[in-house]
Amino acid sequence: MLQSVRYRVLSWLAVVSCLAFLSGALTSLSARAATTTSAPPATTITVDGSGTGRTFDGIGAISGGGGNSRLLVDYPEPQRGRILDYLFKPGYGAALQLLKVEIGGDTNSTDGSEPSIEHTRGTVHCDSGYEWWLMEQAKKRNPGIKLYGLAWGAPGWIGNTADTPGGGDFWSQDMIDYLVDWLGCARQHGLDIDYLGGWNERGYDIGWYEKLHAALAARHLPVRIVAADSGLDVADDIAKDPRFADSVDAVGVHYPCEGGDGGSANTCYSSDTAQATGKPLWASENGSLDADTGAGALIRSITRGYLDGRYTAYLNWPLLAAVYPNLPYDTVGLAVANQPWSGAYRLGTSLWTTAQVTQVTRPGWRFDDQASGYLGGDRADGSYVTLKPADNSAYSTIIETSTASSARTADFTVGGGLPAGTVHIWATDLTSNGRGFVHTGDVVPEGGHFSVTLQPGHVYSLTTTTGQGRGTAVSPPRHRLALPYRDSFDRPAPGREARYLSDMQGSFETVRCGGGRPGRCVRQMAAERPIEWQDDSDAFALLGDTDWRDYTVSSDVYLEQPGTVELVGRAGEQQRPQSHQAGYFLRVADTGAWSVVRSDTAGRLTTLADGTARALGTHRWHSLALGFSGTTITASVDGRRVGAVDDSAYPAGQAGIGVAGYQTDEFDNLSITPVRRPAAAPATLTAGLPATVRRGASATLTTTFTVPRTGTGATTGAATGLTLTPGAPANWRTVPTTPVTFARVAQGQSVTASWTVTAPTATDTPVTNTFTPLATYHREGVRHWTYGGASTRVPIPAPTGNPYASELSFVSADNGWGPVERDMSNGEQAAGDGRPMSIRGVAFAKGVGAHAAGDVGLYLGGDCNRFTATVGVDDEVAPYGSVVFSLVGDGRTLATTDVLTGESAGLPLDVDVTGVQELHLVVGDGGDGNAHDHADWGGARLACAG
Repeated sequence: MLQSVRYRVLSWLAVVSCLAFLSGALTSLSARAATTTSAPPATTITVDGSGTGRTFDGIGAISGGGGNSRLLVDYPEPQRGRILDYLFKPGYGAALQLLKVEIGGDTNSTDGSEPSIEHTRGTVHCDSGYEWWLMEQAKKRNPGIKLYGLAWGAPGWIGNTADTPGGGDFWSQDMIDYLVDWLGCARQHGLDIDYLGGWNERGYDIGWYEKLHAALAARHLPVRIVAADSGLDVADDIAKDPRFADSVDAVGVHYPCEGGDGGSANTCYSSDTAQATGKPLWASENGSLDADTGAGALIRSITRGYLDGRYTAYLNWPLLAAVYPNLPYDTVGLAVANQPWSGAYRLGTSLWTTAQVTQVTRPGWRFDDQASGYLGGDRADGSYVTLKPADNSAYSTIIETSTASSARTADFTVGGGLPAGTVHIWATDLTSNGRGFVHTGDVVPEGGHFSVTLQPGHVYSLTTTTGQGRGTAVSPPRHRLALPYRDSFDRPAPGREARYLSDMQGSFETVRCGGGRPGRCVRQMAAERPIEWQDDSDAFALLGDTDWRDYTVSSDVYLEQPGTVELVGRAGEQQRPQSHQAGYFLRVADTGAWSVVRSDTAGRLTTLADGTARALGTHRWHSLALGFSGTTITASVDGRRVGAVDDSAYPAGQAGIGVAGYQTDEFDNLSITPVRRPAAAPATLTAGLPATVRRGASATLTTTFTVPRTGTGATTGAATGLTLTPGAPANWRTVPTTPVTFARVAQGQSVTASWTVTAPTATDTPVTNTFTPLATYHREGVRHWTYGGASTRVPIPAPTGNPYASELSFVSADNGWGPVERDMSNGEQAAGDGRPMSIRGVAFAKGVGAHAAGDVGLYLGGDCNRFTATVGVDDEVAPYGSVVFSLVGDGRTLATTDVLTGESAGLPLDVDVTGVQELHLVVGDGGDGNAHDHADWGGARLACAG
């Protein structure tokens, strides 16, 4: 037991109050005990004025990389100002010291797209986008905050010398000129940009950075360059190339801690080369974590980031989740603000964890390496860093016990000219769900000594500075956005952003209307495919409440050139990329061709209904409407109902507008009105099939179409001109081969049609096969589409010989990122986009590429006896990723590996599968989320009978 050190406690009643508030979990300040008790393990921390370390550059956050601040600008006052105070105001909340913003490029970069200042070459709009407003508000609250600009994408004209779609070149002189123009716009807004980066997470071009440096110097712009907002490899080139080194002021690395994007951050890393460059090392993007549950990893990334990697700046992605709740990453950041109409917001524990550093430090202070380390020398117990200014007028120690399992004691000795006065103690319980940064008490060292007891799962700040504070503003309650909702787009729009309208791809901005119409409209401004950060899609924007159910979305539209415009309804969950948007789209072309399309979160598009209306032409205003009532979806063009379809996939969701490709079309008088009179009960189409049809065998598909009684006249409620088709999956044969027709089906009546269907014999025939029979007919003057559904199972024959797993039909194939791949790595989200498999340099020509959480099912039929493979994290994500591999036979786990990381060698498996009917290749994350978990079943093979 270490000897206790006496000290004097101030404001003891305040300490007791705070301790009671957090159930006794915060700092215990113990004087010499009257009786002998067991003391927690102790760590001695010596803080001395002579201590040295690297210069601290600050803690910040990122607005961008996906429109994640979009809804904040639409919040009402006073809530908007209060959220901004919590983010930027010193002594109030996060008190951020750095703000990094996206330089918009009209392309989606995670949760939306941000507008460019120059959609077309030579036309600069310095008022485009909300990032200007955000930077102005940050500077208003904290004039000392540093500003940092970075591009995720760029307009398509940049570097596009051949003027071809998608032919832009980011690493071009055009991009340098574009960035210089963006800096000029910043000056127009009264903003001085301190730091500038290249292309987010897309590597680097050495010559381009050198030219950027020269361009800034020639214009006498005091902007420092960060390279390369990707990996550590840039430091190797900086070390080898003096000219490149002269062009770069800081090395910016993304997610340099354990687990990478969204990881645990229990350990962090850099390299000897990076530390020897003489450049500041920044974790220039980190986070991707929930506002509450991510707080532990956040503080570990800061403290352990310095201890393990000597990172002197930390920028959290994102600043806040001011995005709609159906989008990816809807709760990440320091706060959540997704209801501008109600003004409701939620502060995360991560915000107060950030305050534990920012409110007790200043950029320009230095770390004290001698007073920084791991509690008890063991990272499992927690970590601590100490910082102080050059004049030794203050000091602060930040301690985290986020991974500790029991209390710890820290014994401090302070000297070397540092202040000997009061030490103020602030604490955050990392499990407090938004509560934190509580002043738990003060202590005055005696003879330069004091001790504190530290509870597990906390962050503590011990500081001689003053001015700390915790804001008291409270959020109003949440409520739905009421219908009807209408927008003529004539109100003033900050950043040319229409209220509540969130761009997913392209850029929808308020402009003066075309076609001689007075007032303002919304125009899609991106005239060509941008230089993209993630995959392409049509340009579209979403608006409103995800709980909207039965409504009609309508808008006036103006086609400036031949093409197609869209209305969106019942838009629900979106997965990455943005084309994976669940919802319904009404698409109408200038020719009058129209369709109602269902999109899902896998990016699949299903045309539910289509036809041709009167041609819209160009340079004329028209009106479109898409209505929802129960399962009935109705499309209208210029006030005429052109078709109706029944579909039950999505019962609720947002509205939106869009264009096919990158047309510069206009929208006006957007309206979302509730359905006052429900649609008539729809006709139904049922279908039946045997549960199993073997390969090459035949069965009977039977469909029954029924018109319900609606209470209307027998004639008006009837279905006329009925056509029934079987909707067979690919490669199935049907007899008869022609549709079955009926002239009329009265109310309350049914008709039946049957087909003989024959299953394919191909080895890649899916196990589950779904038929979608279709009924088309007219009812009450409108053409209708009604679908049925029936599924059958086509069993897979048992394998023979020694087949590779990638050569077999999959019973099922679930994957955590994109599709499962055969004979290649997982890659990204598109099928076939993987690379040759490789685990720590060992290549595999055959195998299964998967991603946590993944599960690939193989039918063995009890005829195989061994499964062999080499498993590991693919080199395409190394050194990131952490995966557990399991083999499960008939529900029983046959083998499970330890956690394998992006640095682990491939692990050979040889497993007995005798008698197994169905074998599953299961991939789980390593306990730190599934970011970068690209998992290879290299050379996966079976030994079977025959």
